[in-house]
Amino acid sequence: MTSRFRYFRDWTSNIRADVLAGIVVALALIPEAIGFSAIAGVDPKIGLFASFAIACVSAVVGGRPGMISAATAATAVVMVSLVRDHGLPYLFAATILMGLIQIVAGLLRLGRVMRFVSRSVITGFVNALAILIFMAQLPELVGVPVQTYPMIAAGLAIIYLFPRVTKAVPSPLVAIAALTLFAWWSGMELRTVGDLGELPSSLPVFALPDVPLNLETLRIILPYSLTLAAVGLLESLLTAQIVDDMTDTTSNKSQECIGQGAGNIASALIGGMGGCAMIGQSMINVSSGGRGRLSTFVAGAFLLFLILVLDDLVRIIPMAALVAVMIMVSIGTFSWRSLLDLRTNPRSSSAVMLATVITVVATHDLALGVLIGVLLSGVFFAGKVARLVEVTAHVDEAQGRAVYTVTGQIFFASAEVFLRGFDVDRPCRDVVIDVSRAHFWDITAIGALDKAVARLRRAGAEVTVRGLNEASASMVDRFARHDKDVAEMRHPH
Repeated sequence: MTSRFRYFRDWTSNIRADVLAGIVVALALIPEAIGFSAIAGVDPKIGLFASFAIACVSAVVGGRPGMISAATAATAVVMVSLVRDHGLPYLFAATILMGLIQIVAGLLRLGRVMRFVSRSVITGFVNALAILIFMAQLPELVGVPVQTYPMIAAGLAIIYLFPRVTKAVPSPLVAIAALTLFAWWSGMELRTVGDLGELPSSLPVFALPDVPLNLETLRIILPYSLTLAAVGLLESLLTAQIVDDMTDTTSNKSQECIGQGAGNIASALIGGMGGCAMIGQSMINVSSGGRGRLSTFVAGAFLLFLILVLDDLVRIIPMAALVAVMIMVSIGTFSWRSLLDLRTNPRSSSAVMLATVITVVATHDLALGVLIGVLLSGVFFAGKVARLVEVTAHVDEAQGRAVYTVTGQIFFASAEVFLRGFDVDRPCRDVVIDVSRAHFWDITAIGALDKAVARLRRAGAEVTVRGLNEASASMVDRFARHDKDVAEMRHPH
């Protein structure tokens, strides 16, 4: 299948479901965008315009069909001090630079780093996000009119029971419409979308940031841009992987980096903030039937239509309806199976998952949580591989000859185990170190081999290393000091 045909299919193969799913997502984006604008300390229109631009542009340019990108809390928290200390023009300039960095990352194919994120980290990331999504609804569950709770319960009932009647229309859309209609008809006192902040009344305007083009501006915005780009790409690539798993499809992660960058540049040029992929809204989209690029585009375009044309209708939507949708997302996002797997999975895998969850929930920092998870995964993996190293000695005392057979991967974590395998207290005159079943990965490994040879030679042994494969022999040539003569003793293959 050609890439051009695949791209065309991403737009046209699921039109009806994509349009309906996009409408549901657009409704769910409004309170999120307003809330994230408040976090960043900017006007609500900046988050709303950003969500429109990022969603529409990433739909066209991105690499993961059906994933929703918009203004997010993960990027909003980074912007607070920049807006407070330097003002909005510098926010827009930093967002443009953020986008450029992400495009460069895509061109350098940095999307491939997802290969180094383990399943345990992804599960922890998903579970932490599910908890954060639910925690974000708590302000709408505490200190609110008592009738809010039966409305939320009714919304959840519609969401889960309506698909038994028909799946032609996404049940979250039915729940929002039904609760809005009932609240309007009954005159019930409820918090509504209109209580969150003023909606924009005019189209966004294209404009370049009003900042001086000099090194001082770059000095101010570069640290923020680098952080925004890293956080945005991390959350976007992890979300893309989750949507891959949910839909049993694959996506171009490096192209997604480019799509995120282009979306952020477009956002800044119309007065919007930076953003990235949203796991909650992506879950809403997929669970509502959205699979193609059209669903993401409709979400952004219909969001703009809602706030500019249907603003009077949007203002009366009860927050209880949107809270019900987000609670559904939280429940559906959490990997309940992972709780049962805690008893059967290796302890190291469970520790990585729990560490990721605890770090993200405690700090609300997705990047830090994933970083902790990846580091722990690497440490546990290195320890596991190191334990597989074995040095077996075959000694012929009559002939004064010893053969040490090394098996496994020798690197920084296993170098000490490798060294302990040699008996220098009872050396033989002739020692052979057979490494045909081993591989030396780094300079620590070569240093360990170097040290073993040096110790044996100081004890009076004639040492020969045999069986080095090509890669290991090349490392010896470059870094060994006591064993320069072994380069020709390579593995016969």
